[in-house]
Amino acid sequence: MKKLKILITICFLIFISCKEDKPEKRDISVDILIQNGIVYNGISDQSNTISIGIKEDKIKYIGDESNINITAKKIIDASGLIISPGFIDPHTHADKDLNNIDTSQNLPFLMQGVTTVVIGNDGRSFYPISEYKKLYEENGIGTNAILLVGHGTVRNEVVGNSDKKANKEELKSMQTIIQKEMDAGAFGMSTGLFYAPGSYASTEEIIALAKIVAKNEGIYDTHLRDESTYNIGLIPAIEEAIEIGRQSKLPIHISHIKCLGVDSWHKSDAIVTIINNARKEGIDVTANQYPYDASATSLKASVVPRWAESGGIDSLLLRFETSSLKDQILKETKINIVRRGGAHKLLIVKAEEASFVGKNLLEISKELNMTPEESVFSILKLGPVKVASFNMIPDDIYTFMKQKWVVTGSDGGSGHPRKYGTFPRKYNTYVKEEKQISISQFINNSTSRTAEILKIKNRGILKEGNYADIIIFNPETFRDLADYTDAFQFAQGLEYSIINGKISVEKGTATKLLNGKVLKK
Repeated sequence: MKKLKILITICFLIFISCKEDKPEKRDISVDILIQNGIVYNGISDQSNTISIGIKEDKIKYIGDESNINITAKKIIDASGLIISPGFIDPHTHADKDLNNIDTSQNLPFLMQGVTTVVIGNDGRSFYPISEYKKLYEENGIGTNAILLVGHGTVRNEVVGNSDKKANKEELKSMQTIIQKEMDAGAFGMSTGLFYAPGSYASTEEIIALAKIVAKNEGIYDTHLRDESTYNIGLIPAIEEAIEIGRQSKLPIHISHIKCLGVDSWHKSDAIVTIINNARKEGIDVTANQYPYDASATSLKASVVPRWAESGGIDSLLLRFETSSLKDQILKETKINIVRRGGAHKLLIVKAEEASFVGKNLLEISKELNMTPEESVFSILKLGPVKVASFNMIPDDIYTFMKQKWVVTGSDGGSGHPRKYGTFPRKYNTYVKEEKQISISQFINNSTSRTAEILKIKNRGILKEGNYADIIIFNPETFRDLADYTDAFQFAQGLEYSIINGKISVEKGTATKLLNGKVLKK
């Protein structure tokens, strides 16, 4: 009898012990449950097969379902698919699309996995920010948006589009506008120091304005003064950007970093060394890059001497008709065409005259029976023209892409295929085909790293409590379709996009819901 009591006691203790080792599972209720996918969380080098639960606009749970009892209104089976934070594009020209209620869904970016776009780049922003922020909030937008204040826009408001130094009163007025735009929600200031009127500003002017941005804990985003040998040269332009960061004490982000034109090829290693040294010094320098060997800008900006366009297009054409200036303008335009690789390297991608689109400058000059430099001005008389300029080499592209401080950015906004294809192209070409970078580096440098640069809180990482900006794509089919013959083809292979907890793309089709928000600094 005594032995039986001992046996019963032992069994009871074992039972209690087992109950203590296996606590009751907690119950979780979510709106969307994503299961069975290959999860890259945006910061790790490794993937996991775990579940993600979304409640309202946040990630409620991420982990192994065996540890919980979870119920969901909607279940997404992501078997064989990659789950990632939504891509953050730090340099776009999506402003024009977001401004129009018919295009505010932002489909070119949405369909390549972008959930947040930065607008107001290259020194050009829609002014004032408060007006456009209100427009986006009232009409709705398809992706999240981050707004920058453009230095060129502010300078144009105060100084005008003229090649002149800002006086003390004008500088003070620009500082006042920058402060107002920062107060209205700008994340920082962008410059386009290669373009008029930004090109007319001194380094000291930029530093004075950047110090206002620094006081507001903003960032400085720049299209360098020179990406080739147009004026001060590429490496001095890099050094100028670093000096602005050094004196203003704010983060410097170099947009679409590249070595443009034969004069600048093979300088990427030297630039990486300069930037790494600046980072060791404590200057926060980063960059973005689009994965193409052709740049894109206006024909005017790419080949016309900047002094000649002071005052705008009308002033340029008037100078061109002035006999004392015409020869000099043509001479410098010819030099710039050569700098871009020659007339055959300048492809017209957007023009008022439809017959020009898809032809290069050399072909058009033959049709017009003029020299290429003369043709430029005949073309510009008909209206604005954009060109794709084939002037980069793979070695420089690879070198920049492999740096941890270089993130993905499209510069999308013209007839260049990058507006529709940047992120899937980088994955398909440089991860899958050429194996230049790993999939985790591609994802991390398109999500969390970009969020860190832009100082976006609670986005860019798949983590409980963060906003649910999540994409799901097919690793076998995710690729770009846009090219230089048809730059307006949506990417393929994106199965789902979830923005602020709401489905924006489902089974490869946009839902037409405007789930984006204007993000707050």
